Amino acid sequence: MFASISGCIAVILGALGAHGLSKMDIKPESLHAYETAVQYQLLHSIAMLAIIALNARVAPYFKTIMNLMMVGIILFSGSIYLLVIGDILRINMTAVGPVTPIGGLSLIAAWFILFLSALKYKEQDINN
Repeated sequence: MFASISGCIAVILGALGAHGLSKMDIKPESLHAYETAVQYQLLHSIAMLAIIALNARVAPYFKTIMNLMMVGIILFSGSIYLLVIGDILRINMTAVGPVTPIGGLSLIAAWFILFLSALKYKEQDINN
């Protein structure tokens, strides 16, 4: 459910960015950050769906991977969205800035655990 809602939101926010934000008085670096947040959100939403399809192969780590991806999407993309909204509304949202790398680290950890899961699955295949 999270992956499908997240994907839907990413498409909506991507359209908003392409058709709305580009016409606003917004710094180019803020627009670029926004586009990055949308791309990461959509990419990781799709990745979550792929991991769901591979559930049997990543079963021992499934919940950990999915939770890290959810947290990563919320913290990484969500904090960037808040920073851009703050830029548009001229509200100081710099306090949210340190959350972005935590979200990024969550996404990195999810991918690394997925890698470890693949190694474990490969070892099981070799031993059987």
